[in-house]
Amino acid sequence: MNFNKHSNLEGRHAFLGASKYHWINYDENKVAESYSRFLAIQKGTQLHEFAAQCIRIGQKLPRSHKTLNMYVNDAIGFRMIPEQVLFYSENCFGTADAISFRNKFLRVHDYKSGMFPAHMEQLFVYAALFCLEYGIKPADIEMETRLYQSDDILIANPTVEEIAPIMDKIVTFDRIISKIREQEE
Repeated sequence: MNFNKHSNLEGRHAFLGASKYHWINYDENKVAESYSRFLAIQKGTQLHEFAAQCIRIGQKLPRSHKTLNMYVNDAIGFRMIPEQVLFYSENCFGTADAISFRNKFLRVHDYKSGMFPAHMEQLFVYAALFCLEYGIKPADIEMETRLYQSDDILIANPTVEEIAPIMDKIVTFDRIISKIREQEE
């Protein structure tokens, strides 16, 4: 049998694909809801890319209380770096939406375009990764984390008591995962 060639589709996945087969159990309403969520995720990715580009080139958006505008304008105003990878190991790393570190002050901002409630713990993990990667003790710096979502800004000032345990877990859990990976090889 000579199979048809679909080289333009290699590496891609269809929404109604075999690898995500759960849709065969959906009714019409559930598939419409799932596809709408899928489209919202795609739009969120595009908005993140747009925001990062605005920040990189210093293009402020019109001043308003819209989430995207506040996030972009604040990141530019605070001279932040967009989409910065923070790396501890192959087992633990992440990409901060916007970050800066000056005068012993760490600032981490996160833009959420979705409707699901965001959690400040994600930004605390970024702070812990930053401290681990750059060998900085959280007790030696001040920190501010901001979540931008639903036309609101949530602000926290994490303490060493909040960041140090996350750092400890990263180190401990990384060691556990590394041992398991070694045994599998």
